[in-house]
Amino acid sequence: MFDIKWIREHQGAFDAGLRKRGLRPGGDIKFAAELMALDEARRKAVSRVQEVQAERNAASKEIGRAKTARDEAKAASLMAQVTALKQELTAGEMAQAAADRALEDALSVIPNLPSEDVPVGEDERSNKQVRRVGEQPCFGPYKPRHHYEIGEALGLMDFQTAAKLSGARFVVLKGTLARLERALAQFMLDLHTREFGYTEVNPPLLVRGEVMFGTAQLPKFKDDQFATMRRASVDEAAAAIDKILDRGGGAASTRLAQALIDEMVGLWLIPTAEVPLTNLVRESIRDEEELPIRLTAYTPCFRAEAGAAGKDTRGMIRQHQFSKVELVSITTPAQSAHEHERMVQCAEEVLKRLGLSYRTMVLCAGDMGFSARKTYDIEVWLPAQDTYREISSCSMCGDFQARRMHARYRSKAGKEVRYVHTLNGSALAVGRTLIAILENYQQADGSVAVPDALVDYMGGMRQIAKD
Repeated sequence: MFDIKWIREHQGAFDAGLRKRGLRPGGDIKFAAELMALDEARRKAVSRVQEVQAERNAASKEIGRAKTARDEAKAASLMAQVTALKQELTAGEMAQAAADRALEDALSVIPNLPSEDVPVGEDERSNKQVRRVGEQPCFGPYKPRHHYEIGEALGLMDFQTAAKLSGARFVVLKGTLARLERALAQFMLDLHTREFGYTEVNPPLLVRGEVMFGTAQLPKFKDDQFATMRRASVDEAAAAIDKILDRGGGAASTRLAQALIDEMVGLWLIPTAEVPLTNLVRESIRDEEELPIRLTAYTPCFRAEAGAAGKDTRGMIRQHQFSKVELVSITTPAQSAHEHERMVQCAEEVLKRLGLSYRTMVLCAGDMGFSARKTYDIEVWLPAQDTYREISSCSMCGDFQARRMHARYRSKAGKEVRYVHTLNGSALAVGRTLIAILENYQQADGSVAVPDALVDYMGGMRQIAKD
């Protein structure tokens, strides 16, 4: 989220950053000129409220003087004036609140501005490879099979039963594949906590709306989230919405319906552990000596995948529920860039120890996530797809999330309070790591070799085979 004062003083840089992201004036995202108009309306509303308050206070004092002088006619006139000013003040405060809300709503859906060193481009075709590591496996005479073919043949991966339980984009893992997923998570957590200094956290999986707003999942990406309901059943909600729409429809009725839905939302299921981990410092002021704070968590993640219709419909690549080990760092501005590189190295180390080939890409401005100033994607080699697929995304967010969370730190001298910088990254997406192991370590007889780094975590097991 942006400081309107900064935008006012850097309008050219602000607009240039939005254009670098591929945005143009006239769309849903407001550029500097439109924001300045909203800000001017807000400032005028604030100024008028202050003027009316001053007039009311002055008139109230005059009433006392008039009564002391026994000038009842003047006192009555002044009292009528105060009554009118109170009404104007109420209207003015409502106008000020509406102006504040309009500006905040506009600012809340504006993405972060990309760093100067982020490549220009509209989509993944403009991403730049930073490095490629490891050898792609050779399978000789046979064609490598997809992970879902391997898992189903082993009898350990069941999409049909999952669909009966929950619908599409879910999976049931059984036996040694369920154990492999657990082993991967433990291996990653041990690596990050024992060797890289991250503190393990077991956070809530359900969070408040303001927490989702803090890391910018809301309001822009509401449709990608899952939420619980309260105060009414789903049927009652649907009936109430129908009643609103029956009153005439149109944009006003649609907004009322949406407001009703928002009112009934209880808690939100986390789409990533980034949400609760980053918000651990919300509404606080930390001492500079505490920074950087490095946190990690292994959690289920829940995403509606609203924009993923028709994409990766087979297998585990894109699920509504998946597991991930997340890294989050809270730093000073001076530490931020170095911490970003360090985080990427931590994520890469997981793949190195698992013996998986990967490449690291710096994303262009048009392909970055909403909160990011700069992002590295790590993509693992999947033989059956004959391509690299994302397995980790590590982003530096600057103070963008910190402003939304009101998260700050006090300098060592104790004289200055500034916003922290936040960073987050997957290290790694556990389900996709399992996919990569199945495809890269598959054997001609249908079994799967266990990477050396996981043998102890698998109780000495070196091969996953059908019973």
